[in-house]
Amino acid sequence: MTGRIERRLAEMGLALPTPSRPVAAYVPAVRIDRLLFVSGQLPLEDGELRVRGRVGAELTLEEGVEAARLCALHLLAQVKAALGDLDRIARVVELRGFVASAPEFTDHPKVIDGASTLLVSVLGEAGRHARFAVGCPSLPLDAPVEVGAVFAVRADGD
Repeated sequence: MTGRIERRLAEMGLALPTPSRPVAAYVPAVRIDRLLFVSGQLPLEDGELRVRGRVGAELTLEEGVEAARLCALHLLAQVKAALGDLDRIARVVELRGFVASAPEFTDHPKVIDGASTLLVSVLGEAGRHARFAVGCPSLPLDAPVEVGAVFAVRADGD
């Protein structure tokens, strides 16, 4: 049976992507008690970067927002892989957003809003979170955005 969160995704016309595999020496997620730390996710589609380049240079703000939104879907895919059920999410605690951008670009928070807005749309109040959004000169594989997160998890039986 599909859970409440997956039904909400379907209502929004969204599907979880296949969880990506690490590209280096790390694991996709680590659970410590009731916290799940999810490694940074890239805007992948069918295992390939959907877009490449820097926001404010090769890419528009809107393309950066869409890339961040796709990263958020990958975060949820990693949560499902780690916990087996998205309904185990009690809350998004923190979002960590990195934007590869042109030096003069300063709208990093607007880019990461793509991920924040998706999580709130899917999870409601439980999707509201603390976060940071920073710019950097480059990201792995020439990705425009990378987003990681910390989730509070319901205990078994909660």
